[in-house]
Amino acid sequence: MKWLTFDEQTIPLDDWVQDGIDWLVENYREVFQSLKVPIEKTLEGLEWIFHSLPPVVVILLFVVLAWRFGGKRLAGFTAGSFLLVGNLGMWTDAMTTLSMVICSVVFCALMGIPLGIMSGRSDRFEVLLRPVLDAMQTTPPFVYLVPVVMLFSIGTVSGILATIIFALPPLIRLTSLGIRQVHPELVEAAVSFGANPWQVLRKVQLPLAMPSVMAGLNQTIMMALSMVVIAALIGAGGLGGPVVQGLNTLDIGLATIGGLSIVLLAMVLDRITQGFKK
Repeated sequence: MKWLTFDEQTIPLDDWVQDGIDWLVENYREVFQSLKVPIEKTLEGLEWIFHSLPPVVVILLFVVLAWRFGGKRLAGFTAGSFLLVGNLGMWTDAMTTLSMVICSVVFCALMGIPLGIMSGRSDRFEVLLRPVLDAMQTTPPFVYLVPVVMLFSIGTVSGILATIIFALPPLIRLTSLGIRQVHPELVEAAVSFGANPWQVLRKVQLPLAMPSVMAGLNQTIMMALSMVVIAALIGAGGLGGPVVQGLNTLDIGLATIGGLSIVLLAMVLDRITQGFKK
């Protein structure tokens, strides 16, 4: 009856998980390395764009986006934020972080929106997917880092993979919610006029669900920004580097300017994507 006293471990789940990861690494290492290629190429392209463009061009680009979707006040805040980040000496790291976030969000959208649509249109699929999303959202972020490092090695791409896993659930959930909130009578009206399922999705459900989808995209961006900082622990670059370095050396000044740069970048991206939703 030792299993009722809980004095010692009776289920060696940790050993089973370790053996499973070791088996995957030993037999499918090349497969996992090949999965990195699309993400690596996308990230390299984004980093080349943001690092090769003059800072003034990047600032003007985001100011125009902010003015178009948020008005003059957001445009002024965006310009001030980017100028402050640059003058703090964090411009290069900020562009790396921006590339990582955009890369993560692109792959989250490619996977999350179709899964959200399937979940919104199928009760059975939604029931199967819900516990997976619950596990993805409640698992501590640091737990993702260990298997990711073992399967994909350290580096920025591994950090993006961990970020994708961490930031994906809100987009799936809110896309599904948006599809389910479309009034059934609108769908019935489209079907009665001869629309096939693809036309109903493209012309009725998706346009009406778009505010919810954009809210999910906004949350995914915010979660991606928080995760890329933690990903600096496994060698990912960007603004997480100064924060981790400041933590390791107790350099509060370095950690402060890194954290402030992350906050400003998050606020700019949050306000712009909220403008997309409107």
